[in-house]
Amino acid sequence: MRLEDCHNVQDFRELARRRLPGPVFHYIDGAADDELTKGRNTRAFDDVDLVPDVLAGVAEIDMSVTVLGRKLDMPLFLSPTALQRLFHWEGERAVGRAASAFGTYFGVSSLSTVSLEDIGRTVTGPKMLQLYVHKDDGLNDSLVQRAKDSGFDCLTLTVDTIVGGNRERCLRTGFTSPPRFTASSVWEYATKPRWALDYLFREKFSLPNLAGHLPEGSSKSMSVADYFTQMLDQTLDWTRAEAIRKSWGDRPFCLKGVMSVGDARRAIDIGATAIMVSNHGGRQLDGSRAPFDQIAELADAVGDRIEIICDGGIQRGTHVLKALAAGARACSGGRLYLYALGAAGEPGVRRILTRLHAEIERDMKLMGVTRIDQLDRSRLRRR
Repeated sequence: MRLEDCHNVQDFRELARRRLPGPVFHYIDGAADDELTKGRNTRAFDDVDLVPDVLAGVAEIDMSVTVLGRKLDMPLFLSPTALQRLFHWEGERAVGRAASAFGTYFGVSSLSTVSLEDIGRTVTGPKMLQLYVHKDDGLNDSLVQRAKDSGFDCLTLTVDTIVGGNRERCLRTGFTSPPRFTASSVWEYATKPRWALDYLFREKFSLPNLAGHLPEGSSKSMSVADYFTQMLDQTLDWTRAEAIRKSWGDRPFCLKGVMSVGDARRAIDIGATAIMVSNHGGRQLDGSRAPFDQIAELADAVGDRIEIICDGGIQRGTHVLKALAAGARACSGGRLYLYALGAAGEPGVRRILTRLHAEIERDMKLMGVTRIDQLDRSRLRRR
């Protein structure tokens, strides 16, 4: 299977499965407990049908949206994800270049494998820092200040990782960051020599944003779930979130992981620009509601006062259109580009964005709309 054979997210998933060591692939692919929520995130779109108009004159399409203070060339952006240089040796550098080429937001994790300063210098498009609030206040302050100094456009506070989810696939494969090569796992890494050579002889793996604060993740191997449970601040509350928003200043501020109307209203109260409706890709609370299923309820309650982003489960252009019609301002996703990164690096990420951009454009034409704001609830029917 080659890059040229990849035409959708599932194709890239299969190519990534073939090219990545098992523990690394399953870290991307896995979720919590029985992984019910992960599957539901995408299947939720199947429960709603699109109702197209015809004879609408659709030769020219404008799919741009303004979200989080920036005009994007497409209504889909790349969610922040950690540890990207474990999936391909260029990691965030490759993803950032691809996002910039498509004029869309690039989300950068606190646990990125490229420094905020490097990303600030090399990524020309809009970029957000996703903040995990650690027990180390010095680290939290450092991350916010470094993002300011590096020209980040938005700060996104993740609020659904008070403890790590029960990621049983990682328990079975023994995945840690950095990888721990054990008798049971070394074969998986050895059978992917291209990955192994890149990992061993390219730039040394590290989490540079933690440097000087925490050895965990760079030199001390541990699971991501254990990292969240041991290192993140479980006292995080709305008062703290508001203080972080104020420390960021007047630039766009987003909360990632909001699902309920009550929490959306609290986000407005503390001055948030947007909420990312997300269950962390099903990696935290299994059995939680799919983001798409919450969009209409949230839009009806607060959609005129805060930007709503549908994060999770997106695999098709039609998924994006359904979320926008339900009331989302934009959509975002992580696995959709991580599979592509693991499969083929920057060319892979560019190819999946090319495919999704083409799907959104074609689907808008087939829906009889020329602008995103022409999509509304009248275009949807729930089964």
